[in-house]
Amino acid sequence: MRRFARLCALPLLCACVAAPIVSARQTSGDAVDAIHKPLDEVLDLYVRDGYVYYRALRSDRGRLDRYLNSLNVPADTYARWSREQKMAFWVNAYNVFVLKTVIDAYPIRGKSPTYPPVSIRQIPGAFERVPHRAAGRTVTLDEIEKKILPEFKEPRLALAIGRGAVGSGRLRSEAYSANRIAQQLDALQREFVTQQTMVKIDRAAGEITLTPIVSWHEADFVAAYDKGASGLLAQRSPIERAIITFLYGQLLPLERDFVQKNEFRVTYHAFDWRLNDLTGGRIQ
Repeated sequence: MRRFARLCALPLLCACVAAPIVSARQTSGDAVDAIHKPLDEVLDLYVRDGYVYYRALRSDRGRLDRYLNSLNVPADTYARWSREQKMAFWVNAYNVFVLKTVIDAYPIRGKSPTYPPVSIRQIPGAFERVPHRAAGRTVTLDEIEKKILPEFKEPRLALAIGRGAVGSGRLRSEAYSANRIAQQLDALQREFVTQQTMVKIDRAAGEITLTPIVSWHEADFVAAYDKGASGLLAQRSPIERAIITFLYGQLLPLERDFVQKNEFRVTYHAFDWRLNDLTGGRIQ
């Protein structure tokens, strides 16, 4: 009888052992995205419309530090990830490294006349020297932005990273994920024309004024959005054609008419390096 019971249990045992293997294969993308769940919780708690409660985050940095430690996955593990997994990983890594850099020095009261007193730029070497560990390598914020992200040939990533500044792309209240990054970047592009820090279209002055982030990544935007010298904008520069292609689908009818007249000029406004700190209320 006992032998019969063991024989009956054997198929069930085999099924139980096999099931997680099948599940792991089916949800490998979800497993990688699960790495970013702690960051998702942090951003949901402490980020509102791109601004950060830095003081509160500093007092509750345990989750942030644990997430930071989880980013140093083995290089060979990272190498097996998909393009979408890698993109989400580096955008999230950049954003959390910025949060860490700020709260490590918070409250910021700098004396450099080049930048606002309350600015991440008042932290020595914040972008070019402070080291961080991710995917088995040591990187700086500048290395992520200027060397790693351009490898993906997706210029919208430059707008997805938050530089701890009012003038940067809006820091989302959620982490980027491989399963959703296409939709998240599409949403970012739609929101671009609604943000004064990103673009201002002044029809009366005949001017389109953009964030300098676009100029910093001009070659990437041209490669992705310049559709060639044809049609109404044929005489425009490659970057101007790329900008119009990037914006056009999100423009209002009157703005499209303005662009089609082809009498506008493109300029870049100064980047606003004030800290995106919501602790004392929204910056005006």
